[in-house]
Amino acid sequence: MNIEMFQASLNEKGIELSEKQLSQFEKYFHLLVEWNEKMNLTAITEKEEVYLKHFYDSVTAAFYFNFNQDITVCDVGAGAGFPAIPLKICFPEIKLTVVDSLNKRIGFLEHVVNELGLENVSMYHDRAETFAHRPEFRQQFDLVMARAVARLSVLSEFCLPLVKKGGHFLGMKGANLTEEVKDGEKAVKLLGGKIEDVHSFLLPIEESERNIVIIEKVNETPKKFPRKPGTPNKSPIQ
Repeated sequence: MNIEMFQASLNEKGIELSEKQLSQFEKYFHLLVEWNEKMNLTAITEKEEVYLKHFYDSVTAAFYFNFNQDITVCDVGAGAGFPAIPLKICFPEIKLTVVDSLNKRIGFLEHVVNELGLENVSMYHDRAETFAHRPEFRQQFDLVMARAVARLSVLSEFCLPLVKKGGHFLGMKGANLTEEVKDGEKAVKLLGGKIEDVHSFLLPIEESERNIVIIEKVNETPKKFPRKPGTPNKSPIQ
């Protein structure tokens, strides 16, 4: 996906990018490639692939959720900044918090935020399991997001404790989400969530399947969740 197609595809969805925003995406691409030579950020470095599989793919969340408002957003396990940074470029008014367990990645993201001139972005080097127990963050966010970092039952345990009642958790996944949703229903309910919607679509050009699950926070999360680091992955809530 070249830049023109990226711009036109987002335009079709009502997301119009200014010259400044387009140049922020360009700068982000160059920083990603430059830093990737020093540390492992992504296996995808070819420009048109980055624009499709990282930038466009990240922004698809906005096709199904309204980011055009003054909301607090937390991206758990942001890695090289996806979906957090592309969404922040497109919707500068969101207040963004980024959490990642690797300090080197946080260093990269802090550099990106500074270079791109993004405001209202906070970075935290922490594990999701401990971050969600910090009183200043627990059940504080309008929207918590994660992109393909674990199965839905595990992701829900990382993310739902951070969502305020009435807020949402948005999980971005690849193929075969139906089975995960079925397996994760009990965990979602136990953690205070309710599955509101599942959106399936194909990424343009390569036509690979993508799924976005939107979960509303209807009840408070029991205090014991998330369990201690490593436990959610080893023994997901059944």
